[in-house]
Amino acid sequence: MEGDDVDMDAAETNESVPELDDMKKRLKEMEDEAAALLEMQAKVEKEMGSVQDPSASTAASQANREEVDSRSVFVGNVDYLCTPEEVQQHFQACGTINRVTIRSDKYGQPKGYAYVEFLESVAVQEALLLNESELHGRQLKVTVKRTNLPGMKQFRARRPSPYMGFPPRGAPMPPYLFSPYGYGKVLRYRMPMRYSPYG
Repeated sequence: MEGDDVDMDAAETNESVPELDDMKKRLKEMEDEAAALLEMQAKVEKEMGSVQDPSASTAASQANREEVDSRSVFVGNVDYLCTPEEVQQHFQACGTINRVTIRSDKYGQPKGYAYVEFLESVAVQEALLLNESELHGRQLKVTVKRTNLPGMKQFRARRPSPYMGFPPRGAPMPPYLFSPYGYGKVLRYRMPMRYSPYG
């Protein structure tokens, strides 16, 4: 009886050894494939130039953004039905236009302002002369586009709400008043019951 058990165990180990070898082969193939993929990814990143120092790339992108913004103007009070082609025709006399962007909200409705990017920075001075000109019956506001600095959020002071319980900053605090009912006592008012459960 014990010999039969030993034979079965030996048979199971003989069958599991080829399965184990197959699993080891598949694991080795997957490791080789993963190494090949990593090598290909490193090669592509090297070709694309994406392997750079992050601070250097952000500085370069910031410099590029400042250069583009120096060739762009902000156009305010743009009619909501105005198309980028119409804005381009309006500023065509200033110089060669690279791009016209009319900003819209999350529903796709125009916000009422646009950015015009020129190929030359000299065209910006010409475009500033079109300040207070009319397009679709609206007087345009044309200014130089400013560059947003990362991490420098503009502070907007909020008006104090009359519905808020706290006084605005800088206002003098009223003197502390004691309760007219005695020091430390809390006056509680109990609502009278309309219907008594006891009749």
